[in-house]
Amino acid sequence: MSARPGQRPNGLPRDKICQFKLVLLGESAVGKSSLVLRFVKGQFHEYQESTIGAAFLTQTVNLDDTTVKFEIWDTAGQERYHSLAPMYYRGAQAAIVVYDITNQDTFARAKTWVKELQRQASPNIVIALSGNKADMSSKRMVEYDEAQSYAEENSLLFMETSAKTAMNVNEMFLAIAKKLPKVDPATTRQGTGTGQRGGAGGRVIDVTHEESSGQGGCCKN
Repeated sequence: MSARPGQRPNGLPRDKICQFKLVLLGESAVGKSSLVLRFVKGQFHEYQESTIGAAFLTQTVNLDDTTVKFEIWDTAGQERYHSLAPMYYRGAQAAIVVYDITNQDTFARAKTWVKELQRQASPNIVIALSGNKADMSSKRMVEYDEAQSYAEENSLLFMETSAKTAMNVNEMFLAIAKKLPKVDPATTRQGTGTGQRGGAGGRVIDVTHEESSGQGGCCKN
């Protein structure tokens, strides 16, 4: 028997629904769209078309008594779209900055994005650094320790990921969900609507989590 709305499958009430705007930033062809597609639909396309402007998708992560809904803006990496980026990260509660572990230039570009977010985005934004294409480690140009040290210095979440093999993709979004604040209804849906929504959907990732984390946030009971 399926659970009623507001209940978990075991019949216990799900207390909070928290909605957060998350933006992906990074150089073109680092795999931002592939990471989102893997997270939202569990799919990978070897030849993913470049994003034009930005794409919008949603996905839900369940943590104990909290349902976290991500409103995901996947931005284009081409330089000609850079001026549009503030439209998408303005008001975002989380950001994933992506680089390609086989391309040192994309790591340098990721650092530039982090600086821009630290300077212009919301003061309490949760920033994650994703070293994508970990399945191509034989062609590695960015060492894990180098990226980890940089992330620690800048208080970033950090994981190497592979959209192709699904390595650490769900784990990265889950880590962000755990770190986001989850209690202040006054800020519900802050900064979530930007431009044309280009499609949504996805499966629910249900994860048991022992402890709630954070304070403040966008929730409703």
